[in-house]
Amino acid sequence: MDKRQGTGAGQPPRVEVVIEIPRWSFLKRGSAGHIDFISPLPCPYNYGAIHSYIGGEGDYLDAIVLGPRLPLGSRVRVSAWGSVGMSERYMYDDKLICSVAPVTPRQQRQILRFFHAYARCKGLLNSLRGQRGRARCEGWDDAAAAIARAVPVANALQRPEISF
Repeated sequence: MDKRQGTGAGQPPRVEVVIEIPRWSFLKRGSAGHIDFISPLPCPYNYGAIHSYIGGEGDYLDAIVLGPRLPLGSRVRVSAWGSVGMSERYMYDDKLICSVAPVTPRQQRQILRFFHAYARCKGLLNSLRGQRGRARCEGWDDAAAAIARAVPVANALQRPEISF
């Protein structure tokens, strides 16, 4: 999706998300498909990435997809209704919040609670791994602003190179 492309005035951006962590999964996979870690708690959302953009950490732009559990590797085209900013290890990274229907205020509060807890867990994990820098949830933002901060992938063969 081009940053300037929209679905009409006032409409949220549409994106294709590749599911890397199905809802309620304990396995946290990276964009290359390898297992990063096994979580003590399941992920309450479908977690994936938008392969047409590179996010702030140098990996594909992260996204969660609300709704029922989706299979690992599935591709879904959905609207991005907002984003959550995360700071970790001296980097800022956006997580797009996507679904087929607008995000309700209640869902937004639940998502923010999840990412605040997620940041605490990531901070602990980073500390155990000997990685410096705190992890924190920076709050809710606009989806279009998050996409504007991302870097478009130049071609289909380009893959992010990160060392996590």
